Amino acid sequence: MHFEQFYLGCLAHASYMIGSEGVAAVVDPQRDVEIYLETAREHGLRIAHVIETHLHADFVSGHKELAERTGAKIYVGARAGARFPHVPVGDGDEVSFGQCRLRFLETPGHTVESICVLVTDLECSLEPFAVLTGDTLFIGDVGRPDLSGDRTPQQLAGLLYDSLQQKLLRLPDAVQVYPAHGAGSLCGRQMSSQRSSTIGEQRVSNYALRAGSREEFVRMLTDSLPERPAYFARDAEINRSGAAPLDALAPLAELTPGEFSRLVQGGAMALDTRPDVQFAAGHVTGSVNIPLSGQFASWAGALVGLETDIVLVAGNAERAAESRMRLARVGIERVAGYLAGGIEAWQRETRPIARLERITVQELDRLRRENAGLQIVDVRRDGEWEEGHLEGARLLPLNQLANTMRELDRGRLVAVHCKSGYRSAIAASMLLRSGFNHVLNVTGGFDAWKAAGLPVAQAAIA
Repeated sequence: MHFEQFYLGCLAHASYMIGSEGVAAVVDPQRDVEIYLETAREHGLRIAHVIETHLHADFVSGHKELAERTGAKIYVGARAGARFPHVPVGDGDEVSFGQCRLRFLETPGHTVESICVLVTDLECSLEPFAVLTGDTLFIGDVGRPDLSGDRTPQQLAGLLYDSLQQKLLRLPDAVQVYPAHGAGSLCGRQMSSQRSSTIGEQRVSNYALRAGSREEFVRMLTDSLPERPAYFARDAEINRSGAAPLDALAPLAELTPGEFSRLVQGGAMALDTRPDVQFAAGHVTGSVNIPLSGQFASWAGALVGLETDIVLVAGNAERAAESRMRLARVGIERVAGYLAGGIEAWQRETRPIARLERITVQELDRLRRENAGLQIVDVRRDGEWEEGHLEGARLLPLNQLANTMRELDRGRLVAVHCKSGYRSAIAASMLLRSGFNHVLNVTGGFDAWKAAGLPVAQAAIA
């Protein structure tokens, strides 16, 4: 049997290919499906089955395009309300090919249509060796229960408890667990960076599985739920119908500085996807920096949304094309073009350039002791803050910053930090765009602060 995990770092997304005797199934495919077609060719496999564990909310799936290009059938939970040709599946339904048997479990909770997939290699055993858990069970966490338009988070959390206790936790401890997401995904809170585990390991180590009762589990999951990104509902609806093929998108236009400027003046957002060091050295005034190096697509979806017209600044044409591809993975398609020649072309026409000052944690420590008016902004998540933070800092998580930055004094100096520097670069650019003129980005973030032995506070959030 061929079993392969494909991990997409910018979305913390895992998809899978399972093959046997020339036939393959793909589970939870990313939008750009060429990777599965190439892998199938390399291994002499024909993709005949495409499985969606649920209607994904955090990215746009390639299930429809992959099926159209291969002739495969699409399988999705019977309660999905899917509007594309598909096979609705429920408890006990199976798909077999070669020596592979896939059996479906209905596991509502993250969404009402969620399913998990038991994988059996009949050449080795009649019992399943793995379960693909989608967003029902993660490594170290479980799926967020607030993605339904007609059920409360408490109702979904109760369903999730039942699914875990009555379905997944009744599997043998040795069964391997392969989820659809890892650390950094917005679909959970405490996901591990591990990409697989076992039922036995999760039974012992996963905080959510140690709840003493259904009521405790519901309370644990629904108290202090992180804000749900606005684009989640839109992506789920796109996936319910099936996204258009990527080659249906209009070609990415090359824009002169003049064309770029006119589009920005007309309301388009200038999105700079270069590394934060390059952005800091010089950028188009008013642009937002979301570097390609991190979880670019997730943050673009959460902060930019699907309804914003975008023009790109990238290092070159190839990086612009990559930026556009990654945006499409979360359903952002309103990209008018990119600045041909990059920031250098902009500078050659002597157009205004803005800069962002970067400081070390040692410089921040000195500033906070010498400048009583300094505002230190921590853009990490609540859980990170509770584990340790800078005395006197203000917690304004990045996903809420657009609405909470009004709490800051625009006339005073602002120093922004996160865990390692990626999110703070985004936040600093957002502050500059919103009219804050005195902004500092702290390089290395809280990790560098701790490594330098500087004082850490550990009080609870007020």
